Parts: sequence; structure tokens; C-alpha cells
Amino acid sequence: MKDDTAELTSLAEKLVDRARKAGADVAEVSARSGWELSTKVRLGEPELVEEAGHRSVSMKVLRDQRVAMSATSDLSEAGLERLVADAISLLDLSQPDPCEGPAEIGLLAKPPFPELDLYDPAVEEIDAAQALERAKLAEKAALGFDPRLTLSEGATFARTSGIRVMVLSSGFVGATRGSYASLVVSPVAKDDGGKNRRGFYWSACRHLADLEDTEEVGREAARRTLRQLGARKVETCEAPVVFDPDVARSIVGTFAGCITGGAVWRKSSYLAEREGTSVASPLVTLIDDPLRPRAPGSRAFDGEGMPSRRNVVVQDGELRTFLLDWYSARKLGRESTHSASRGGASVGSSTSNFVLQPGKLSREELIRSTKRGLYVTEMMGFGFNAVTGDFSRGAAGFWIEDGELAFPVSEITASSNLDTMLKNVDAVADDLVMKTSVAAPTFRVAGMTIAGS
Repeated sequence: MKDDTAELTSLAEKLVDRARKAGADVAEVSARSGWELSTKVRLGEPELVEEAGHRSVSMKVLRDQRVAMSATSDLSEAGLERLVADAISLLDLSQPDPCEGPAEIGLLAKPPFPELDLYDPAVEEIDAAQALERAKLAEKAALGFDPRLTLSEGATFARTSGIRVMVLSSGFVGATRGSYASLVVSPVAKDDGGKNRRGFYWSACRHLADLEDTEEVGREAARRTLRQLGARKVETCEAPVVFDPDVARSIVGTFAGCITGGAVWRKSSYLAEREGTSVASPLVTLIDDPLRPRAPGSRAFDGEGMPSRRNVVVQDGELRTFLLDWYSARKLGRESTHSASRGGASVGSSTSNFVLQPGKLSREELIRSTKRGLYVTEMMGFGFNAVTGDFSRGAAGFWIEDGELAFPVSEITASSNLDTMLKNVDAVADDLVMKTSVAAPTFRVAGMTIAGS
């Protein structure tokens, strides 16, 4: 994929100028291009090869506190004219909103922007044949690990890269180039009762060299699948619950949805009135850090052109701040926390790299310190009420007895309230890995309701 940053910047600048001349007080344009490849093999045979490129522009315009948005992938002269005309005509149909408006000009990020090492040309150099070969090797390593592994849901290698340019009529111009590669393997083993047990393992990163060894990803997927053989229910009880990093990440992501500005000003979050109070155990510190080099959610500036900054959301269990863009900040009578995200022309607050800070215990030490409880490696469904915090999801994993993983468990439900869960976190491990923009190490909740047989 060629570096068309200059071309996209020129295009965005021209569109901003056109919109201003057409009657917009404020014009904001995002132009992007990207290239994606996804390949999948199953039982050694190619099942999917999909490669596509895309280019698009989106526009947000404001006049008299009215806002309108438009987007197109038609970059012909006629398509661009229609983009601007549609955006301007929509302004007349929108209602004024006193909280609408651009970021404060004096606070916008200025070059040089921090270098976060988000792009690796080696990712783009992986062609379809090489991607298929990586997927085949990973699946072969998984199926060759143990004769009980005779089936597979496949192995997938995917990579993506892209460029995004943002130009604001306030004078801000910024560009980001990034890459991302991932490998996932899902072998299947047949249980004694005839039930198929699927496991999986995956690796993902921005730089190809940071991707875990291809065959080791397959072998780890095999280990995780075999551990599930003989899974059974447990009796309904109250017990400590240990969350594996992949599941812990989803818990943290659930919390993240409750501290963004939109959820707070709409009062659709149980945390809306909780700033400055205890919302978690003293062992819990949650930081949103867009400046982590090579991390999946890193950015040098936010979706409104504000310089990226590290926000401590929860410090030792206390809720310190919500994450706000300028719109939600005005709604709440606050200042932006430089947490705007731009999806096409739409702008809202979001996390960047939202991370539960690791503790000092190893995962093994944490499990050994658990006399009796549940180790969760997978959760199903989405049973969460953001207004009340009530939490209930299907789960699978292992039962812990005397600090050891005693036997696999499936077809159970783990329930509590997210506020109670986080306040009852009594151990946090050190096994943090940044595969996605929301991440967490293994952690333990002192007690939850486990519904089984």
C-alpha cells in the first residue's frame, strides 16, 4: 500500500475550503485509506482469502450550532461535490444544540506529534500465500499436538494497514499511519460423551516481529482445547472467581462503557454520580493511555485534534475522572479529557488503551492462593445492565481445589453486580499483554454467585 498521506491531506484541505465557501462556519474532514487481508484454512485446506482496499472521506459541518455530517467513498469530482452539497443542505434540517462546537483552538495539538511506532511495513508485505502458509502451520501444529485433536474450526491469519488524515477549519492538520496483524487457531477435540470441545488461542500486534511464534500459537490452542475434555457443571454456590486475561479484558471493557461522556450525561451509567467515590478495590487502578508505543489504541491526538494525554480513571479504587470529548464536557460543565474518537464524521468520547494495571503476583501464585473457586477462561452472552450494574453471563473454565485446577467446568453462569465485583477484587496478577486496546491481567473476585446443577 503506497503512502498517500500527502494526497489525502490535500483532498481534505480542499474539502474544508469548499465547505467553508458553501456556508459552513466550521468544517472538519477525515480522509482515510486502508488495505486488509484475511485468510482462513480448515483441516489444511484454504477456506477463505479476502483482500480489499478502501478510500473514503467524511465531513462534519457546523453553522449557528447546527451540525450535519456526510460521507462518501466516491472520490470523483461529482462525488465530492455531492458530499459538500449534502452536508450543507442537511444543516438547514438540523436543530441548534448549544453544546455543539469544535475544540478550543488554543488547546489543539501542534506538530511535531509524538512518534508512537504504530506502523510496520513488514505487515503489509505478507501476501495471501504467506498468510495462508502461516495459518496452515499454526493449525498443523495444533492438530499434531495430540491424536485426540482430529477436528478444527480453522486457523485465521489477518492483517490490516491504513492511513487517516484529519483536517479542521481551525487550522489543525494531522495524519496517522498504522498496521495490525493477528493469528487465531481453533482446534476441536471430541469428549468421551461425544460432545465436541472447542478451544482457541490467538496473538495480535502492530509489528509483525512481536507476533507470537506461529507454531506455538497452534500448540497453545491445542493445550487449551485438551484441558476442556471432561468438562462438567458444578453445584450452585457462592465462591471466588478468577478471570483469565481474555475474560478479564471483557470485564474491564464493560466498565469502560460506563465512564465515557455519552453514558454519563445521558445517565445511562451506574457511575454517573460516583466521581470521587470508591468504585473498586484498592488493588484496582485503571488508566487510559493513548501514548503507549506500538499499542493497539495509541494515537498522537484525539478525534478533535487535542493532544493525547494519559488519564487515570480509577486510582486505588477511587473514580477520578470520566473520559470526555468536548460535546460531553459541555453537557457536564467540564473540560475535555482529550478522549474524543472520530468514527467517520461522528465524534464521541471513548477509551484509547484502557488498562487494568498489573499486580505483583504471577498467575500461578494467584491460583495457588485460591483455596476453592472458579477459574473462568470463557464467557458467553451479554448480560449486563449499565444503569444498575447487574451482571450475569454464561461461563466456562476450571474448578479450583486447594490451589490447583481440579477439573474443567462448562454450562454455568456467573452473576453479581459490577460495582460489587470490582470492590471485591482481592488479587491482581502480573500477566498483562496488550493484544487489544482494552487489556487486563488475571484477577480474582472474592465472591460471586455460580449457577450450575
